[in-house]
Amino acid sequence: MHSVLVTGGSRGLGLAIAKTLARAGYRVVAIARSESAPLTAAMRDVRAAGTGGLHFHPFDLERVDDLPQLVKEVYRNFGPLYGLVNNAGIGTGGLLAVMPDAAIERLLRLNLLSPLTLTKYVVRSMMVSGGSRIINVASIVGSHGYKGLSVYSSTKAALLGFTHSLARELGPLEITVNAVAPGFVDTELTHGMLNAQRQQVVKRSALRRLADPDDVADAVTFLMSGKAKNITGTVLTVDAGNTA
Repeated sequence: MHSVLVTGGSRGLGLAIAKTLARAGYRVVAIARSESAPLTAAMRDVRAAGTGGLHFHPFDLERVDDLPQLVKEVYRNFGPLYGLVNNAGIGTGGLLAVMPDAAIERLLRLNLLSPLTLTKYVVRSMMVSGGSRIINVASIVGSHGYKGLSVYSSTKAALLGFTHSLARELGPLEITVNAVAPGFVDTELTHGMLNAQRQQVVKRSALRRLADPDDVADAVTFLMSGKAKNITGTVLTVDAGNTA
């Protein structure tokens, strides 16, 4: 059974990705600061279904210096990693001119420095076996922008550049590197938007709706599979046609 590490796997998109991968037969290790009630229920459901596996490993991804130790612990407990899904991140918004420096630094640390560093140490073990998968969860704002999200958008744009370049580095080792770029997804975050804002996003979408977390999870699962063995360095957009 292939082991896959999913960061930010206790809620939202990360949890949807973790559950879908487990249902597809992977042994999923969900990383988050703490175990959520939905994750606990999902682990119970996966055990009952008897397909794949879903496990929780606590870790604060802001502790960048401790990432090498995290990778060692995961390797020791779950064996070599076949897949890595860099999903964790924060979506702090605000106009750049008034955003506190500490908020900017935290966005850069969690959304960019942490996944790059984690990937560095995971890749070292992947190089031995080859044929592995790395998937970065970016965003449509990384290429199209959005008012009040300049810092967040810059971190997602950097992830896209990271994806393209790392795909070329690791291609000779049969390791694929891809990104999934969700648009506005029907989660707790968008439920908190003003109704007018939410409706504006819906009207801009070709399909006149928001994508679901499961849509993003299905895209990740496809890129993780053998069916995507010749897909690397690409960005799969899941936004119900918002950027069509």
